[in-house]
Amino acid sequence: MGMLQAQGEEQLGTLVERALAAPVGRRTMLALGVRGAMGLYAALGMGAWSGLMGSLSGCYRAPGTARDQLIFFSEEKELEFGMSAYREVLRQARLSDDPEKNDLVQRVGKKIAEVTNKPEYQWEFALIDDDKMVNAFCLPGGKVAVFTGILKHTKNDAGMATVMGHEIAHALQRHGVERMSRSIIDQIAQLGALGAAASGHSSGAAIQGLLGAYGVNVSLPFNRKQESEADYIGLRLMAQAGYDPHEAVPFWERMSGCPRQMIDKLCFRSQHAIPEFLSTHPSDVTRMNQIEAWMPETMQYYHGATGKTTPAPAPYKPSIGPMPKTS
Repeated sequence: MGMLQAQGEEQLGTLVERALAAPVGRRTMLALGVRGAMGLYAALGMGAWSGLMGSLSGCYRAPGTARDQLIFFSEEKELEFGMSAYREVLRQARLSDDPEKNDLVQRVGKKIAEVTNKPEYQWEFALIDDDKMVNAFCLPGGKVAVFTGILKHTKNDAGMATVMGHEIAHALQRHGVERMSRSIIDQIAQLGALGAAASGHSSGAAIQGLLGAYGVNVSLPFNRKQESEADYIGLRLMAQAGYDPHEAVPFWERMSGCPRQMIDKLCFRSQHAIPEFLSTHPSDVTRMNQIEAWMPETMQYYHGATGKTTPAPAPYKPSIGPMPKTS
């Protein structure tokens, strides 16, 4: 790496650290992006900037699917984020005191956590009393929260395992900090390209090439890829924990609010009016089709239907190759 490129990388690192030092609003991020991008362009020029960005992309491999990831954050920093955010959520939330529902969350959550092969995580599971919120999440470090509103869809332990596996997979795959990192790059790339154009340092064609090369305006498909990745890893986690992965399809069918054969035909809900390519999540039909396509592989990790004593759960081991493609 040349001296100027090394200087640019150092400036980028400084910019990222400044962005992470405190909660940053959009206006502050834009200002940081303008200053940082213009400094980088002044030091590097368009050609060296492209080389720098290329060298930074694909710094990590997603542990379960071998997908290239762009992540600026250390795992230590990520765990720190997770702990702080979780404490803030619990500080403001009303926790459920229903013993049966809490037992469900704790029981299933601990079984999923046992197979993640993440001893460094300090696992915690909370049930938030909010029947209108149909949601759950897992923050870095194994900080899991489930809202009571989703319980009407989980129905049983396997349904809860589908939710837990999916959300925990997001944390294992580091999807949150991946999105944060990509957002920073998108801001810098957009503002830097505009600034360079205003200064006469690049042509309009070069600007469009740069924006396209670094994912600007393609964040929605990127997010859908993360969701499918979480489905794929989540299926394996629930299977390894002793829950039948076939139960994932009925769960997503219940979440859709429609019988599967009627989805997008005679049965609609508001989000179905949004074309899939404009959504950050796979459509219900796509999701179910993908899950069924992955089922033969997933069932290799499931031992609960043999009629024999279920062995101690095997720890989760990331795939060596890429996630199988589905039609």
